[in-house]
Amino acid sequence: MHPAPHALRSAVVAATIALLATAVGCAPQPEEKASATPSGSAAKHCAAGELATKTSGKLTIATDEPAYEPWFKDDKPANGRGFESAVAYAVAKRLGYGKDAVVWQSVPFNKAFAPGEKTFDFDINQVSISAERRKAVDFSSGYYDVRQAVIALKGGKAAQAESIADLRKLKLGAQVGTTSLAYITDVVKPTRQAAVYGKNDQVKSALKNGQVDAVVTDLPTAFYITAAEVTNAKIVGQFEHQGGAPEQFGLVLDKGSALTPCVTAAVDALREDGTLAGIEKQWLSDAVDAPVFK
Repeated sequence: MHPAPHALRSAVVAATIALLATAVGCAPQPEEKASATPSGSAAKHCAAGELATKTSGKLTIATDEPAYEPWFKDDKPANGRGFESAVAYAVAKRLGYGKDAVVWQSVPFNKAFAPGEKTFDFDINQVSISAERRKAVDFSSGYYDVRQAVIALKGGKAAQAESIADLRKLKLGAQVGTTSLAYITDVVKPTRQAAVYGKNDQVKSALKNGQVDAVVTDLPTAFYITAAEVTNAKIVGQFEHQGGAPEQFGLVLDKGSALTPCVTAAVDALREDGTLAGIEKQWLSDAVDAPVFK
């Protein structure tokens, strides 16, 4: 679910982005990520600031509108504040594009990974890497390891849930097309059909208004919602990773994009040198542990 689960800007312009760190990735069906380290003749396509982007000399980055916290700050992706805004600019810098060369574009969440040619160079919008989505788009390696969480109003019956069996009896809600919804249908398997909403704001409203017993979202988003938006709600618990490999958010690119190896190498380098960890610590530090459903 997103706006999910604060960021650092210490990315350094590298002479090469051919560094590759091991990264895991996926959800809701974990899969092994392809190696995408540019080397040999492919390396020339990753020359700093000279990629074959949609607009020459510019890097077009997309996300949804509104852009939710803690992933973006004040609904302004271009301000560099919020986890994903900071990650986007760190990747851009690795690729040789300064802040003034980044162009932001609004693309709805579901459209970002739908089949068809993209108008952006890459999209960053809490999109979980999955085998199904890879049929239509490319992904970079994962830039954030995710857990899904359940939020309920304090004092309600859902707030007392301690297990997946307890959740099964509840009316649950989530945003369409998200891993959060997949966890409801595939992991919880509730006896009542899940409520599905087009936007995260609608999910929060349903919770506030008692239209659902609880909602599922990623853990960072859950902490933000309960701390700042629905303060009479609580995080009931979180789910364990399914299938062994952690769910990860990845940058979305055109299927077969020539930029995929370059963007993946940039993400891997940022993970390797500690930049991603620093960004996560700055912007997502509130996402402390929550009880795990069994």
